[in-house]
Amino acid sequence: VQLQASGGGLVQAGGSLRLSCAASGRTFGSYAMGWFRRAPGKEREFVAAISWSGGTTYYADSVKGRFTISRDNAKNTVYLQMNSLKPEDAALYYCAADIRTIFGGSWYGHDYNYWGQGTYFTVSS
Repeated sequence: VQLQASGGGLVQAGGSLRLSCAASGRTFGSYAMGWFRRAPGKEREFVAAISWSGGTTYYADSVKGRFTISRDNAKNTVYLQMNSLKPEDAALYYCAADIRTIFGGSWYGHDYNYWGQGTYFTVSS
């Protein structure tokens, strides 16, 4: 599986941004996906995950109610819609594929088999 994340940049606090992650190499609808982030000087952390169909989603408490993960299996793409952005949301965001399961939801990076290269955005206050 190859993953290519995009959509980063500069956004003002309170603004919105949508990240995309295009997948290839394996039937996209056969595995779960997740987003993680790593802020400067901090460890990587779980952000959101989604099941194979998009019917089940999972969120870290820090983004719940502000971020929405979704997927379009016809386009082999997973999205992360981020609203009400805060300066502490600025980070390098990675998409990842968990081919072990169609249900997804793991918060642990080691459960994900494939990773994209990451896309970075910063939030101006």
